[in-house]
Amino acid sequence: MANIEEIRTRVRLGEFEVTNGHTTDFPGSYSGYDDAWNQVKFEKKFHIDVIRLTDRDLEFDMVGIDCAIANAFRRILLSEVPTMAVDKVFIYNNTSIIQDEVLAHRLGLIPIKVDPRLFEYRTADDTEGTPEDTVVLELKVRCKKNPNATKDTTDPDVLYVNHKVTTNNIKWLSQGNQAALFKDGIHPADEDVLIAKLRPGQEIDIKMHCVKGIGKDHAKFSPVATASYRLLPEITLTQPVEGALAEQLKQCFAPGVIEIDNIDGVLCVVSVDSAVCCRCAVGCVCVLRARVAAARKDTCSREVLRHDTIKDCVKLTRVRDHFIFSVESTGALPPDVLVTEAIKVLQAKCRRVLQELEDVDSDDQ
Repeated sequence: MANIEEIRTRVRLGEFEVTNGHTTDFPGSYSGYDDAWNQVKFEKKFHIDVIRLTDRDLEFDMVGIDCAIANAFRRILLSEVPTMAVDKVFIYNNTSIIQDEVLAHRLGLIPIKVDPRLFEYRTADDTEGTPEDTVVLELKVRCKKNPNATKDTTDPDVLYVNHKVTTNNIKWLSQGNQAALFKDGIHPADEDVLIAKLRPGQEIDIKMHCVKGIGKDHAKFSPVATASYRLLPEITLTQPVEGALAEQLKQCFAPGVIEIDNIDGVLCVVSVDSAVCCRCAVGCVCVLRARVAAARKDTCSREVLRHDTIKDCVKLTRVRDHFIFSVESTGALPPDVLVTEAIKVLQAKCRRVLQELEDVDSDDQ
């Protein structure tokens, strides 16, 4: 029974293969197990733990769901949470060495820090836009010589003025009541991102229309730089690993995964040759023993399985329903807001499916 339980809940990493990778969480997979959907049981098991949260990065654990649902969240984050991005570029003057279409493409990929929930989708036949669906930005830069530069200098930053065109040069042109709605202004999510380089006499004069869209239509609307998940690693020592083998085991994993103690439980660091203990007298007989300190840090490289001396001492698995999510925002919205919006999108999809099923039932009757 214990073996069946492991097959149901763990993915096993072998030397040359990965086993138990298929999903079996449905009724009838295993005799004696009730895998039927139970909301009470699901709510008791399911939970989300936030591990790290910054302005751009979020790491959290989602526990108690199937891989298909976890992957749905990832895909929605990538392609269905809306943002604002440059959609139309009106080039009045561009004498830089960058071609118009390349410059327009680069501008389109600059994340704009503005809440898309405050805007509507722009209709396909609307060419002008309205304050409710369009943000207008301007990029107007002209390079000239610095009259105060010394004759012997060769540094472009000293020789020229405005020779680097960056996102700091992009200005927001308020439309309608946008100034009252966005008191902090609208601007690119990152400062000092290089767009182009100019020389005296060269000029860029551009206006841009930013509209609301989703990553499924174009990658420039994707709100995340990365959105990924991995299963929680689990490392089990099947037998004590001591002495030189303990140090060898430690070197097979990422830093912090395996630590070495003496048999009394006091941290004991081994010397390079693993013959003596650096905290005890030279030539002491201190017994060193390895322990799993932080399996979460493991990268699942399976390096340990290459060594015949220790590969039988370790069992590598991953918890099937424990997902470690990493979300990196482009800066348009905080990562916790993006996850919340992804959940709302999935809820809307579920409601739409249920409604369609109800409509089919009513038609049949």
